[in-house]
Amino acid sequence: MEFDRLKSVPGFTHRFTLRHPEIDIDGERDEVIQRLLPWHLAAVAEMGFPASALQLTEQVHGAGVVVINEPTSLGRPLAGADGMVSNLPGVVLGIYVADCCAVYFADPVSGAFGLVHSGKKGSELGIAAVAIQEMQRLGAQPQDIRVQLSPCIRPPSYEVDFAAQIRRQCLAAGVMPDHLWDDGVCTAREVGRFYSYRTEKGRTGRMLALLGRA
Repeated sequence: MEFDRLKSVPGFTHRFTLRHPEIDIDGERDEVIQRLLPWHLAAVAEMGFPASALQLTEQVHGAGVVVINEPTSLGRPLAGADGMVSNLPGVVLGIYVADCCAVYFADPVSGAFGLVHSGKKGSELGIAAVAIQEMQRLGAQPQDIRVQLSPCIRPPSYEVDFAAQIRRQCLAAGVMPDHLWDDGVCTAREVGRFYSYRTEKGRTGRMLALLGRA
């Protein structure tokens, strides 16, 4: 899927993969991701990028955000990080989620962009605000940054509204209210379209959020 308002930001392209109707997802996380990888790389190709452009992180449920100054090789996720920012053309940032929120950041003025994994812990630690700070090091101004929240688990399916936390953090960091977009979709309530870690008790797949600079 694509998000209409994010799609309108010039200079960037994105995707958010949905549930695959046929791939077996009854397994451990790394095993299932390997099964989904060919399909996910096909989404990267549809965006107009080679597989080597994809950048991934270890995703440890923290608030570490790394700056991509040069691409790393596919299959070597950046250790200890849950987010990335860059301003390099030809780079695609990727974040896996299954109830947690993938937060997209795109600045059409400076060309800086970012993507973070923000679930309960990451949101408590303020990873969205960290990403905005790191984008400022690349020349971005908060008022120019567009922010899109992905589908994620929400109340009443989950006791914590971390999407609301993310929105508050972005506004406090200087993002303009009309540049902050959230369609309000709950992954746990639409398991026909999305993978849900909580609903499926951990034996599930992962959606892949993708954001690249053309």
